[in-house]
Amino acid sequence: MTTEVDFYELLGCARDADGATLKSAYRKLAIQYHPDKNGGCKDHEAKFKAISEAYDVLKDPQKRAAYDRYGHAAFRSGAGGGGGGQADFSGFSDIFESVFGEFMGGQRGGRQPRRGADLRYDLEISLEDAFHGKQTEITVDVSGTCDTCAGSGAKPGTMARTCGTCGGAGKVRAQQGFFVVERTCPTCMGAGETIADPCGTCRGDGRIDKTKTLSVNVPPGVDEGTRIRLTGEGEAGPRGAPPGDLYIFLHVARHAVFTREGTTLHARAPVSFATAALGGEFRVEGPDGVEQVIRIAPGTPSGREIRQRGAGMPVLQGRGRGDMVVHVEVQVPTKLTPRQRELLEALREVEGEIVAEDDAGFFSKMKAAFGG
Repeated sequence: MTTEVDFYELLGCARDADGATLKSAYRKLAIQYHPDKNGGCKDHEAKFKAISEAYDVLKDPQKRAAYDRYGHAAFRSGAGGGGGGQADFSGFSDIFESVFGEFMGGQRGGRQPRRGADLRYDLEISLEDAFHGKQTEITVDVSGTCDTCAGSGAKPGTMARTCGTCGGAGKVRAQQGFFVVERTCPTCMGAGETIADPCGTCRGDGRIDKTKTLSVNVPPGVDEGTRIRLTGEGEAGPRGAPPGDLYIFLHVARHAVFTREGTTLHARAPVSFATAALGGEFRVEGPDGVEQVIRIAPGTPSGREIRQRGAGMPVLQGRGRGDMVVHVEVQVPTKLTPRQRELLEALREVEGEIVAEDDAGFFSKMKAAFGG
């Protein structure tokens, strides 16, 4: 009677293990029990077959759900009779390759075009540009498609031919036991094609250095670090492969008046002592050129924030605007004219009469607090 071992126990995983955990456990066990590493040991072959069967079921969500519900009985209808015989590894080499494929040069299939590299360009703009948006031009040096050979890399009148070694795949495969090893083709170096007569301009690469002038649309509301992508404006791919993209990173220059926090603009506003005490108003010009009237209420202390709704930055790719927050800073004069001194002395006398009663109360409380 054959003893059926739980698939999760075979892989040494809990029943709620995720796919990555199952894959990692299978990888370790497959390396440990692979027949090629154990001199054809029948016990190791059986173990390898068992863990491969377990992983084949558990890596498939539908099969795993059936196994979790019905156990081994879910797969008995297609099972063969018992008995010994040679271990059948049909299909397990594919499972093994799917797990280790990324370490062996990628997945199966034909040669994938080697896309050109992406490029970065840093563009500085003013706060006003960030507010209104801007249409500008930039100049970049890139590897562009060779005009002589139209990117093929072959001399005009000739053409590249499919590599006879890899059949155009760009990679060659060799099976060693149950391992499938994939390497870059040594003949075409992964291109999948060979060029007998290369282009004299680009020397067979299909690319040459170029300087391009590009138009860039900066939308209203951008901020520091906003990224704009120009599709297909990066480096050209070798031998006609697709080009990469150009990413423009925006940097907003420091402003003389405003600092920014998202769509909110902050400004420091020096206010005279008299204006803070008596009230008043002044004007602040925003990045849109519109003057905002800032009203100071009587008795406004230093540090008070006055918010102007809808006077901040526009919302990027949206509607509305943020706010403008003015931070009041009451200025204490350090140099006085005789007339200013005279008026302040008179004010101090008046303040002294008002504060005297409060002072008496204050000192009485201090005396009581310290037991005097």
